Amino acid sequence: MASSKIAVVDGANVAYEEKSKAGSPKVGNIVAVNQTLKLKGYDPIIIIDASLKHEVDDPDQLEALIGNGTIRQAPAGTDADYFLIRTADEHKALIVTNDRYQNYEEQYPWIKERRLPLMIIDGVVELYEPRLE
Repeated sequence: MASSKIAVVDGANVAYEEKSKAGSPKVGNIVAVNQTLKLKGYDPIIIIDASLKHEVDDPDQLEALIGNGTIRQAPAGTDADYFLIRTADEHKALIVTNDRYQNYEEQYPWIKERRLPLMIIDGVVELYEPRLE
């Protein structure tokens, strides 16, 4: 069996990409990005900050996704960006985010080339396709 390509997803950044009517970050955004990446042949590793569960529109759904291993939560009190970048570095993976990680560019110069920006419009995920080629 051929190994799939890995994409590390900045779950908090994705959740905030399109907010709910009440202005909360949406768990559905993370689910939609996960599905889109899988359809494109990627094996997503989704990492979130521990604080995200206090901000999202559906904390129960988020907890279920953490519980079933779809989402990985960085330890409370730590910088999730560190874990995202280290994981992407270890796997030579893309990072799906609109964050530029400027504080890490010097240590990890590959970020500019492997960062995969996205938009979510009415629940539809648009990835920056040139980075997928």
